[in-house]
Amino acid sequence: MKLRPARPTRSRARLLAPLGALVLLLPLTACGGGDDAAADDTLTVVTHDSWAMDEAVLADFERETGITLEVQPQGDAGSLTNQLVLTKDNPIADGVYGIDNTFGSRAVDEGVVAPFRGDVPAAAAAYDLDGADGRLVPIDYSDVCVNVDTTWFEREGLEPPASLDDLLDPAYRDLMVVPGAATSSPGLAFLLATVAAEGDDWPTYWERLVDNGVKVVPGWSDAYEVDFTAGGGSGDRPIVVSYSSSPPFTVPEGGGEPTTAALLDTCFRQVEYAGVVAGGDNPEGMQRFVEFMLGPEFQRALPTQMYVYPVTDVRLPQDWAAYAQPASDPYEVDPAEVAANRDDWVREWRDLVSR
Repeated sequence: MKLRPARPTRSRARLLAPLGALVLLLPLTACGGGDDAAADDTLTVVTHDSWAMDEAVLADFERETGITLEVQPQGDAGSLTNQLVLTKDNPIADGVYGIDNTFGSRAVDEGVVAPFRGDVPAAAAAYDLDGADGRLVPIDYSDVCVNVDTTWFEREGLEPPASLDDLLDPAYRDLMVVPGAATSSPGLAFLLATVAAEGDDWPTYWERLVDNGVKVVPGWSDAYEVDFTAGGGSGDRPIVVSYSSSPPFTVPEGGGEPTTAALLDTCFRQVEYAGVVAGGDNPEGMQRFVEFMLGPEFQRALPTQMYVYPVTDVRLPQDWAAYAQPASDPYEVDPAEVAANRDDWVREWRDLVSR
């Protein structure tokens, strides 16, 4: 298995380029026009930069199929989708993993993914993207939620917030940091949570959040690892936008309970998909890889490798079962509504937080 560039370190940020622009990435060799035999032996898959998977798992796929897997990270989910659209007449890959439900409708509408011909387990099919007609296959999901440093709040004798409305309380002034909706996937997901919660009044909510001292930074790493009090740096903000799967990683060395908690009433669900790239050289190979990604070996590895929940019924790691429960009723926005309004919402959000 070939990976270009090297696998990233742990980070659940999907850093987005400004949504109004098409992102031009470094040129890649197109998949089209190659030797048929060579194409059948090699599978090129483009992903987002947070791709990570145990090499032993991928080696099993190569051994079972005789296919050499080449993974090419292409930035965030937005950049990945844009690159596929820009190159759809001369495809750069056979398959894609990492397009999420905030960009999935664009990939389908632009015709960059072909129908998947295999079987999708019933548990996974529950995460199907409306209108995708089998062109994007659910692989994993994650809940973007507000997280709090419970140790900080206990030390200060202050009750932590529990809901989106609580974040507007003056008691939490200057205590929250969020990744930007124009520059990160979790930031966009948090914006969509407020759209789902507030409807057309979401700009008023953000005006009040800004008035209450929310800090906006470019990406998840800036928010969690720099400004968040429990992120390992010298941050001074005990409220952050992260994931429901983040708390297990704050369990002290040697055991015990996490020092953080996810507020499950604030979550927006992201679903990540894989698909066969239309016009790629090796559609059959990608069909087999999607089937492998839905299999138990790959699905069991997802929590520890990419810090996401599997879409099939495999057992979660023990600490996830205890401390990383997904939200029972996450916020949702119809994918068609996201596709129609995403750029306008982000532009208005940018104006609100920069005033």
